[in-house]
Amino acid sequence: MDTLRSLEGGDEGFMEWQEEDLAARLPEVMQARKESGLDGLVGDLEAVVINTERERLESAVTELLAFTGLAIDEHFSTPLARAYTLRTPSSPAVIVQCRLAGENPFLRFNQAERAKNFPNTRLETFIFGCRDIDAYCEIQRERGVRFQADEIITGPDFRFIQTVPSPHTGNSLGFIEWTGQGRSFAPAGAERRPITLEKPWFSYLENIGKLDHTATRVRAKDRNAAILEFLSLTNYHYDFAVFVKSLNSITSVARLNDDAFAMVFTSGIAPYSEGKDPGPTENFIHWYGTRVHHMAFSTDGIDAVFAELGVHGMEFLVPLVGSREEGLKQTFSMPSPHTMIVNEYIHRYEGFDGFFTRSNVEALTRATGRQ
Repeated sequence: MDTLRSLEGGDEGFMEWQEEDLAARLPEVMQARKESGLDGLVGDLEAVVINTERERLESAVTELLAFTGLAIDEHFSTPLARAYTLRTPSSPAVIVQCRLAGENPFLRFNQAERAKNFPNTRLETFIFGCRDIDAYCEIQRERGVRFQADEIITGPDFRFIQTVPSPHTGNSLGFIEWTGQGRSFAPAGAERRPITLEKPWFSYLENIGKLDHTATRVRAKDRNAAILEFLSLTNYHYDFAVFVKSLNSITSVARLNDDAFAMVFTSGIAPYSEGKDPGPTENFIHWYGTRVHHMAFSTDGIDAVFAELGVHGMEFLVPLVGSREEGLKQTFSMPSPHTMIVNEYIHRYEGFDGFFTRSNVEALTRATGRQ
């Protein structure tokens, strides 16, 4: 396991109540994962599931087609939901869906002041590959993990189970064991629907690649519990944290390996307090609730892509930050009116040894305050 580290030096006492607790609890969580037989059962991210309001489904898909490298792979419906699966090479899929019937188990996480008018809208579920879902479910049930279904769900190409939403993040984790060659996410009995939405094949979209990471905003008091919960459910490890004391913010990264999707958690260092400036992270949670804030896409030629996205109607929370000399450039779009998610575009230059730079993290964290 990598050594816990902060990319910001200085006042270690300012962060010790967070990091010392995490450092003390990590070995026990990782050892319990190993001893239970979970090591090696869960792999990389296969898909994320974004739910929208019913009337915004097509708009959400159209927006992703226009501003990412994703293209529609399938369109299907069941009595409970209608969904599009979007893919781009060497990337987790993005499933965009709307509910048609049934209860929404995520509803209570969508009641913050600026989210309550979109009660069904959020990135809800992260689906990870699983090589033996029977063993996984048996082990996790014995450890007290609760799933949304009593039995593993069987589809033409897969077997699947997902957890109830986390009280710390509002996210659910799904686990899929592929049994068919098609790798379709359509469940048994799904109706295949025509694909009528077209992708605008602007040349710059070919430079927007895989889903690199997502960042979930969690409350300061829940930061460690959220990370440890995620590690106990997957085969990921805690990598590092960037502390930005001036903005009361911590960005923490968990990874399976250097090439896999990364799960990022951003929290306050100190909790939200009325009458004090909480910083952009805790302030975001106050207004929008705990949720995935952004999806980051690996981007080549980011300067040209940034310019072309602007020409085609995208607005940004922040200009490009970083440089070739620093090894990294990034930007945030304005949040989508259809998914409430920000797009991040990230370019790591050849030879860059790292995941983030502290200066970029600070600039992007500050930009969240514009929402």
